[in-house]
Amino acid sequence: MAVSFDLFGTLVAVAYPSDPAAAVAAELRSLGVTVPDDWHSLYGTAHIDAPSGAEVPLPAHVSAALKQGDVQPDDSLIRRAVINAFDPDVETAPGAQDAIEAAGAIGPVGLLSNCSVPELVARTLIRSDIDRAAFDTIVTSVACGWRKPDCRAFEAVATQLECTVSELTHVGDTDQTDGGIEACGGRYIGADVPSIQTLPDRFEAVE
Repeated sequence: MAVSFDLFGTLVAVAYPSDPAAAVAAELRSLGVTVPDDWHSLYGTAHIDAPSGAEVPLPAHVSAALKQGDVQPDDSLIRRAVINAFDPDVETAPGAQDAIEAAGAIGPVGLLSNCSVPELVARTLIRSDIDRAAFDTIVTSVACGWRKPDCRAFEAVATQLECTVSELTHVGDTDQTDGGIEACGGRYIGADVPSIQTLPDRFEAVE
């Protein structure tokens, strides 16, 4: 049995900015970028016509929003501002590493995370107590282009684990997104941060 894990809310808890638009604006200003007066409105409006289920990288969204406000800074500044705005404080869920190792004793293990911010998953893992080497593959929506519950997101991690989605068990904390694997033919195990310690026994039950 191949297993993939969600990251945020499942293996780790992360404090997000309470006002993402303001956090991004502050970082842009710190890099010398002029922020339009109607920034909150621009940030909250979709500017990129993406296919259903596709991930829009947050730097691309911010770039498009700034362009609507007649501001066009270098893309590298936008990317840096977005990454800095979401620089994470991380708390690892008790039992997270044990759950990953229990899955690894059954078969290949992957990480599948919805995340529109480049580098955020990597930074989160570095600051967590999770051994990144325990994963056979790490797939993010910003890298593969598709967000859970779109089947193409689950197919992306399944391909890396050399299995089909029907052979994949996905562990996550959100029925609407992580649970979408069931509509794609796979198995879903719901496990948020408090309940992840029960996973080793639950893996044995479905092995």
